[in-house]
Amino acid sequence: MAPSDTGPPKGRASSDSDRVTTLPADPVASEDELVSRAKNGDQAAYESLYRLHRDKIYGLLWRISGGQHALAEDLLQEAFVRAWQKLDLFRGDSRFGTWLHRLAVNVALSDRRSRMRIAGKEVAMDEHVDRTAVGQKDVRADRQADLEQSIANLPERARAVLVLYDIEGYQHAEIAEMTGMAVGSSKAQLHRARKLLREELSK
Repeated sequence: MAPSDTGPPKGRASSDSDRVTTLPADPVASEDELVSRAKNGDQAAYESLYRLHRDKIYGLLWRISGGQHALAEDLLQEAFVRAWQKLDLFRGDSRFGTWLHRLAVNVALSDRRSRMRIAGKEVAMDEHVDRTAVGQKDVRADRQADLEQSIANLPERARAVLVLYDIEGYQHAEIAEMTGMAVGSSKAQLHRARKLLREELSK
């Protein structure tokens, strides 16, 4: 995203090429009713759920992916496809949005693990900044834009923990369960992320 932006863009409405088919949304039905209908195969009800939650889920995925629009869009579609396939596993113990949120996080982290296996190793922050900072530093950008850019520059593990803990409100035990890392590692990554952010924002 451009340095002058102040946050993630809204998730785009589905197009003909999207994997979640666009159908007329239902502005009246409650979320619980929509979930019930969707679990019975009602695609229009599921489209309504998609419209209700896509922007928030996209914002989460956009941050976890380091501000990569195309990747966030792909992860968004993958998350909603997975949710459709796993709807029968949703028991209503939490709100549907909470369940969807966790599923989207797992999709993003699974994608990250796949990319890390291919890449072989994580890119260090100082190397990433060297490649991206030149020509992108806008001294007129507001603090929010600077913060978003600095978060995007973080190493992936540190960025994921920071987003999940400081922005999305998950606890370390929940992050550990979702990411497969130990609670102590989650705390260490959060400390690392905050330290790197302070250093980056003080430049």
